[in-house]
Amino acid sequence: MLSNIGVPGLILILVLALIIFGPKKLPELGRAVGQSLKEFKTSTKGLIEDEKETIEEIVKSTDEIK
Repeated sequence: MLSNIGVPGLILILVLALIIFGPKKLPELGRAVGQSLKEFKTSTKGLIEDEKETIEEIVKSTDEIK
């Protein structure tokens, strides 16, 4: 989805964000977005690790049954 934007699209988005939010709010907005992405990545890693553990337990239990 984002790979289709290109450099002119990114510049347009930045200019629009600058106009809408202003130069004072833009750093705060960027920080908030960055923190949200970091939390999202952390939580998805946790979910993936939980699923891997569950799958390993299932495999172990099926090996014990054999």
